[in-house]
Amino acid sequence: MLITQECCFSQIHSFALVFTGRKMSQKQMKEAFVSNLNGTTVLEITQGLCFPAFCILCRGFLIIFSQYLCSFSHTWKTRFFIDFVVLIVPMVATLTIWASFILLELLAVIIFGAGLFYQIYRRRTCYARLPFQKILEKFFNISLESEYIPAISCFRVITSAFTAIAILAVDFPFFPRRFAKTELYGTGAMDFGVGGFVFGTAMVCLEVRRRKCMEGSKLHYFTNSLYSVWPLIFLGIGRLAIIKSIGYQEHLTEYGVHWNFFFTIIVVKLITPLLFIIFPLNKSWIIALSVTVLYQLALDFTSLKRLILYGTDGSGTRIGLLNANREGIISTLGYVAIHMAGVQTGLYVHKNRSHIKDLIKVACFLLLAAISLFISLYVVQVNVEAVSRRMANLAFCIWIVASSLILLSSLLLGDIILSFAKFLIKGALVPCSWKLIQSPVTRKKHSEYLIPEAERMEPRLCLITALNRKQLIFFLLSNITTGLINLMVDTLHSSTLWALFVVNLYMFSNCLIVYVLYLQDKTIQFW
Repeated sequence: MLITQECCFSQIHSFALVFTGRKMSQKQMKEAFVSNLNGTTVLEITQGLCFPAFCILCRGFLIIFSQYLCSFSHTWKTRFFIDFVVLIVPMVATLTIWASFILLELLAVIIFGAGLFYQIYRRRTCYARLPFQKILEKFFNISLESEYIPAISCFRVITSAFTAIAILAVDFPFFPRRFAKTELYGTGAMDFGVGGFVFGTAMVCLEVRRRKCMEGSKLHYFTNSLYSVWPLIFLGIGRLAIIKSIGYQEHLTEYGVHWNFFFTIIVVKLITPLLFIIFPLNKSWIIALSVTVLYQLALDFTSLKRLILYGTDGSGTRIGLLNANREGIISTLGYVAIHMAGVQTGLYVHKNRSHIKDLIKVACFLLLAAISLFISLYVVQVNVEAVSRRMANLAFCIWIVASSLILLSSLLLGDIILSFAKFLIKGALVPCSWKLIQSPVTRKKHSEYLIPEAERMEPRLCLITALNRKQLIFFLLSNITTGLINLMVDTLHSSTLWALFVVNLYMFSNCLIVYVLYLQDKTIQFW
């Protein structure tokens, strides 16, 4: 597969030399390397998204099993190493050298996890003499407690880590071209990254976490929303100035000449408060559906699609602010719809559900919703239009929401299984997971088994929590280091081993910096 990709690139490069009669610059070669791509199948991306969810579950089993065998509290260095090796390294491999073996990887991690769970069950220290059915009955009566939803935290970390890996790895030949961003139509793995980031941010936005912020003066609420975007304006303009000043490679049809993802987030954060002032928060799904359907109708029955693809004069002009940035400006409507869908999902998941049975119902509902959306996606692609990240059309929005719900439901089901494993071992402690509370009838007898003193007193030494709390710092750091590596390394002609070393070192450095900042309680809060 890698040889084929390199040969294809060599053929494209040779054709460019013959056609233009001159040698392409390094910048032009890098731009050509990530252009005119058609993506992969929805199924392959879905399989890839489920893989890190299983890795997180295996991480929990490993921590429980190691605590049982060794009976010692992990240091921050040990926990960082476990989290990095079990979560980040497999993600790097899945997106690069193991990209063609995703089903085998899923099978391997499922077998490994099942083996760990079997060993935990055999060595259970709670209810050791009870049969499995009786243990399940007691487990279903357990209450849950957490200051945040672990599955949402893991969702945000997976999308952040995935994006960070992809933005650098895509510049190396060992990154499959089918995973890169598509040119016009298609589903590339990197296409999910931007949509998943918007969806994950929406699930924990201020309106979801603190609904009281919307009470009182509407003007005060909107003013606070305006104030929250000024750092993003600074970051967007700063990125634009740096990119243009150093002549860094750009994919022009991604957002346009001046536009970037920061500007898209800014517009989304300006439009959504206006919608919340007019419409009830719990009707966000109706707003999402209305926006994306009306936008698709405009694409189909007006000249809007022609404007996005060919500009105002029909010849692809980039003269004028709108023509120069038409993809980024107009596609923002699709991201507004994705944001509203994320808000609705966040409201649903954050509802006060304190029992395991409630969590199972939530996971099953989200899974059924995802399956329904995938069916809708098939119908839309056959009868309306294929997925297009460039336009952020109806099919793109459905695909992003469906894929996000699949990932979120997988993480929720993993939380339930991990909670059962914790239920079996006295004093089991897994960072970034639910705390288990016994029912009131038996709380006095068994509560010390379920919430150990270490869990109440010990700091959360966890890479997942660190990346979730410092998501913005991690995102900025990843963009900066990606740019520096591209300036210092000839990515196009790097060997597979060298590229693998660089990407893993890059992720290790970024994760370690964010982890240390988290331990030192250093933060940047913009919204």
